Amino acid sequence: MIKFVHTGDIHLGLQFNKVSFDRDTAITRRVELWSTFQRLVEYSKENHMDFLFIAGDLFESRYFTLGDMKRVRDMFQDAMNVNIIISAGNHDFINETSLYKKIEWSSNVFIFKGNGIESVDFPELDTVVYGYSWDRIEIRENHLFDNYVFNSHRTNKILVIHGDIGSNTNYLPLNINVLNNLKLDYIALGHIHKPEIFGSKMAYCGSLEPLDFGEIGERGFIQGYIDNNGTKIEFLPFSKRKFLSKSISINENMSFQNIYDLIKDIDGNKELDYFRIELNGYIQHDIDLESLLTTVKTDFYYIEIIDNTSPDYDLKALENDHKDSIIGEFINEMKNKGLDNPTVKKALYYGLDALLKGRVDS
Repeated sequence: MIKFVHTGDIHLGLQFNKVSFDRDTAITRRVELWSTFQRLVEYSKENHMDFLFIAGDLFESRYFTLGDMKRVRDMFQDAMNVNIIISAGNHDFINETSLYKKIEWSSNVFIFKGNGIESVDFPELDTVVYGYSWDRIEIRENHLFDNYVFNSHRTNKILVIHGDIGSNTNYLPLNINVLNNLKLDYIALGHIHKPEIFGSKMAYCGSLEPLDFGEIGERGFIQGYIDNNGTKIEFLPFSKRKFLSKSISINENMSFQNIYDLIKDIDGNKELDYFRIELNGYIQHDIDLESLLTTVKTDFYYIEIIDNTSPDYDLKALENDHKDSIIGEFINEMKNKGLDNPTVKKALYYGLDALLKGRVDS
């Protein structure tokens, strides 16, 4: 039997330039990518894994330094009992200037070099591992499997590759039927940040840590083993934090305290996770949402409030104040359509927002 951990899309060195959180939060998150990856290497070592497969995008070439690469080298050297196999992806692709080539790696590390599909043999484990490393940032066509024959006599045959299942992609298109027909014991996929398991012999591990609010839910790695009964794999959550997106419906009868309590009591680990909360519905026009956000921030590690509410206006007062203007006529017309209809009420409030804002801005 062989045991393995499958990870990828770690993105060490990521600067988080396109996220919504501030610089200090980005710096902290960058440190956490490192610490979670180190935890995973230690996990592989402590649990006597035969292999740690890294399916691309270990780091960000644009921001990574030689010092960073030496840090990775030392991490791997401390796990000499684990065979560490790397297939580079589009963010850490291998060319002549690649940092992968600037380091003398310990004997337990094998990095595919970018010359088509390659293989590395482990006779003591009766296993061969195939892989492919990118040599450029985009690959629009895939002919890797056209003439390559996976003809090893080893019992266990594994492929580690970074690519996108689908035909319309610039990131090494992979055909799932072609992959299935390779008759391998496991295919470790990278590139898609959401974990996905295809049967018992193929999976995207997903990103080890979620990188932004586009990566909602659990993140971690794939753990598996291969024995005489076949391949068994499972996804194990492992990230330090999660990104969570929630929606709350409010109405015009809710006070500042009511809304605060709804947000404060929302499900999730408020001490660890990133929350983005959308407020929908109608809100009393004199409730200060900025003050609400400032107040509720103390209950969360990180929170964003997306305000999709419409202010609840005092229609009687507005009618009296604007009875001889377009605003008064608009209110009267919408009332005649029936404010019990949510669509009519929403149209009324949108219209009032525009009309009243126009008066203020003019």
